[in-house]
Amino acid sequence: MIEVTDMHAYYGKSHILQGVSMNIQEGEIVALLGRNGAGKSTLMKSIIGEIDPDEGDITRPTGTRLGYIAQDAPTGDITPEEAVLAADVERMSLMEEAETCTDPDRLGDVHERLLAIDAYSAPSRAARILIGLGFDEEMQRQPLDSFSGGWKMRVALGALLFSQPDVLLLDEPSNHLDLEATLWLENFLKSYPATLVVISHERDLLNKVVDHILHLQGGQLTLYSGGYDAFEKQRAERAAQLAAAKASQDAQRARLQ
Repeated sequence: MIEVTDMHAYYGKSHILQGVSMNIQEGEIVALLGRNGAGKSTLMKSIIGEIDPDEGDITRPTGTRLGYIAQDAPTGDITPEEAVLAADVERMSLMEEAETCTDPDRLGDVHERLLAIDAYSAPSRAARILIGLGFDEEMQRQPLDSFSGGWKMRVALGALLFSQPDVLLLDEPSNHLDLEATLWLENFLKSYPATLVVISHERDLLNKVVDHILHLQGGQLTLYSGGYDAFEKQRAERAAQLAAAKASQDAQRARLQ
């Protein structure tokens, strides 16, 4: 579904991504790991087209809907409920058209599409997401500007989850969440019906949600199967193999000398 080929990225004089390649298939749940500054966010922003790689290619199928949480928190007089519902652009457009359309044939098509996308259950689905993120019924109907920045970012996350893109990209999604909301998010993502790419340091989330880990180190990506515990085990085994190979080479070199 998403293919990155020989991608290079520079930050000033630093060569942070050095010929990175990867292939994420439809329905995969992948974690992108690496130390701070390794280039994880750069790679994710390149995938969504927010920034262009200095070299290399990124292929996305035509029509694929990519979802990435904005860094700027939503503001204004609208409520969290309204902000989340507005994330489904197609539903909002069709609902408005249904109120003004005078062509009976077109109106029939509009209502048929609204039924197909389950538009009339949207308010209850939005409410369930907001409740999971910590908003009670009263809070869901307060203006956004009455909330702190952290709570506004929860609304942004809720809107993204509600829009249900074909590829969902999350960069540290639990940063503004308490423990209860983080546990809810884990359960939500476990059943996410499309492709998911997540950057996270939450060990429990990585163990319970993802099925592959891409580890970014030294500008290169390495693929591991399973969650975080499996990643640690495989990485330790690989390090031991490399150390044994180096020891063997050193011993052979010493004999030759």
